[in-house]
Amino acid sequence: MSITAPTGKFHTFTAALLAAGMTATVGTALAFEHIGGFIPCKLCLEQRVPYYVGIPLMLLALASSAVKLPGVLTRGLLLAGALLMIWGLYLGVYHSGAEWGFWPGPADCGAVASPSTSGSLLDQLNAYIPPSCDEAAGRFLGLSFAGWNVVASAILSAIALRGAFKR
Repeated sequence: MSITAPTGKFHTFTAALLAAGMTATVGTALAFEHIGGFIPCKLCLEQRVPYYVGIPLMLLALASSAVKLPGVLTRGLLLAGALLMIWGLYLGVYHSGAEWGFWPGPADCGAVASPSTSGSLLDQLNAYIPPSCDEAAGRFLGLSFAGWNVVASAILSAIALRGAFKR
């Protein structure tokens, strides 16, 4: 179980699976936002960052494995993907805990400066109040979007770790 061992079809498949899984996860979040009309809070947006970074990394891991570059490169990229998904797991647990009231969310989530009374379009835009991080926009099968991100991040991190360390 060496990180420098050569990679094979398993690693190529793992990188492709991770790229597809990350794309599907963040794509679903974007669809709920742009098609479903769910407005993301500050923590929702932060939870997307590991995916935005991870997708290109997994595509690089896929290319690295497909063209038989040194195993340490492919495995290192898979390990980086695992660490990103562990970060996403942490963010999801933090957000879910804030939604369930286990701990407070960030103080600046949902906060906005007081609106002006002039009534211009810019003033109306400034008056927009983003959703609070401690209230779930919706629950599906008992889990909020943050809860489903915990599930997705846990599965993707386990797959990435297995890919990084499997011979």
